[in-house]
Amino acid sequence: MGIVNINDDSFSGDGTLDTDKALARAREMIAAGADMIDVGAESARTNREAISASAEIARLTPFVTALKSDPRPPLISVNTWRPEVTREILPLGIDLLNDIGALPDDSNARLCAKHACALLIMHSVGRPKVSHTGQGYQDVWSALLSFFQEKIELAVAAGVPRDGIVIDPGIDFAKQRDDNLTIFRELGRLQAFGLPVLLPVSRKTVIGEVLGIDAPAARDAGTVACIAAGLRRGAQIFRVHNVAAAVEAIRVLDPISRKPSTSAPA
Repeated sequence: MGIVNINDDSFSGDGTLDTDKALARAREMIAAGADMIDVGAESARTNREAISASAEIARLTPFVTALKSDPRPPLISVNTWRPEVTREILPLGIDLLNDIGALPDDSNARLCAKHACALLIMHSVGRPKVSHTGQGYQDVWSALLSFFQEKIELAVAAGVPRDGIVIDPGIDFAKQRDDNLTIFRELGRLQAFGLPVLLPVSRKTVIGEVLGIDAPAARDAGTVACIAAGLRRGAQIFRVHNVAAAVEAIRVLDPISRKPSTSAPA
């Protein structure tokens, strides 16, 4: 999953308000091997002002419309949390709603069910665009497992088929360094839900904390390390900025992880 930010305050510094530039970036990612493009119009950074729903819609609509008109369009994911934005964007033919709002109610789930759109449920605590740097857990895994049990049931009750749900542990969202590392270490526990797991590791703060690297764009090697760890623990979708590096890493890791043939040589 390649990341396209249609904003001017992305934490990784790769956003743009120019639709043509955003489209060019998306097409470069597709050429590099991206299966899906995840587009967002508002930075999730809590030290940046929120934009209005109308501004978010105005940024997303021309991008999605143009990309959908490509001869071979990719799967398109939209990164948002506001139901008023979801209501306007899903009819454009979105494949996945990447809801970073932790599904506080069933509004977005009902809209996904109405438009036959898959739903990504991300773990977090509290409202987006509000800092949760003080959030702590007695047991982060107990919190994650109970959260997903509750939210999956909510989404299915709202009409989303269970096989139309993706789950995301929400690395760096309302979590501290040790919480994130614990999640990485035991990521395989999410397989209990029998659903695809998205691992959004690209250039994350936790990588910078481990490596002592402040600049997000300099964290691609750490990102590849996280992809390798996630692949071994059952993650199936990787949301990244550097698609070429991620695709090459996975293409090398895939044959290494396969069991060798047991057939005798001729």
